[in-house]
Amino acid sequence: MSPVSDNFWRHGNMEDYRRDKPENVMGPPNETVVTEFILIGLSEHPQAQAVFFPFLLMAYLISFLGNSLIVILIIADSHLHSPMYFFLCILSSVDLILSNNALPEILVNCFFDRPTINFYRCLIQMYVGLFLVSTECVLLAIMAYDRFAAICQPLHYMQIMSWRLCISLVTVSMAFCFVVTLITVLLQPTDFCGRNIINHFACELQSFLKLACSDTRASELFMHISSLFLLIPPFGFIVVTYGRIGLAVLRIRSTQGRKKAFSTCSSHLTVVSVFYGTIMIMYLKPQAKSTSDQDKVISLMYGVLTPVLNPVIYSLRNRDVKGAFWKVFGREMSK
Repeated sequence: MSPVSDNFWRHGNMEDYRRDKPENVMGPPNETVVTEFILIGLSEHPQAQAVFFPFLLMAYLISFLGNSLIVILIIADSHLHSPMYFFLCILSSVDLILSNNALPEILVNCFFDRPTINFYRCLIQMYVGLFLVSTECVLLAIMAYDRFAAICQPLHYMQIMSWRLCISLVTVSMAFCFVVTLITVLLQPTDFCGRNIINHFACELQSFLKLACSDTRASELFMHISSLFLLIPPFGFIVVTYGRIGLAVLRIRSTQGRKKAFSTCSSHLTVVSVFYGTIMIMYLKPQAKSTSDQDKVISLMYGVLTPVLNPVIYSLRNRDVKGAFWKVFGREMSK
């Protein structure tokens, strides 16, 4: 453990440590090498952490089981081999990896007074999370276009959403997000001057950059520019697309069909608003010098809550998915 870490825990909380730390505790930049990070999380609020744990555990189980079930059903049932369920399968796969990237470690850390994470494990967790969240930003916009084609141009749906186009859209979006993540890795700061205390539940880019004592202006500028491109255009496209879907729904003569379509669209927009809204608050607002407890909770909204809501909103209420469930698992239970 570095001298910075021991000094912090001796003071008992972050604010006291920042105020009272001696000037020479970090030493010259190259003398103290950071090999691990301390994750603060809610360790300063043990009562809140006790309430926090069962909520996170339930969220993880629902996300893991729900998204795993969707992936299995879509692969196993040939009736679900359509563009819409192809995108749902990709979305569930992304959410499944995202929920397993940091959440199990956060749950385990609730039992430790001084949770730590290896330096390279921290980098992997941070950049895998960045790639997955970026991919989901673009993927939700692609899924909105798929629903627009299905509802507004049903007779030409299969011609518009050909398998070649579907695979190309997913491949290009993932390649773009990979390039964004790779550039972020190349701009990563190298000097931390012994600072290894991350005021967060997991390794997160903003909190990570705040530890650096080298120049981070290029990293921060690229983070803001990439956030603008990954958040504003997809979210704007989704809003416009669902607006056109809403106009098409109004022309449906059946009251029941109109109500069902509005229910589906409103639930989709709710998930999208929670996901994009919380990320925009995190990455488009002016950055403070330190991470607040409010920032930690907001990050959980898109990192934990969205993978829980996606399978419920997009798939598990769907009649075709329910039919596939009884078809696949009912056959197994009857053997």
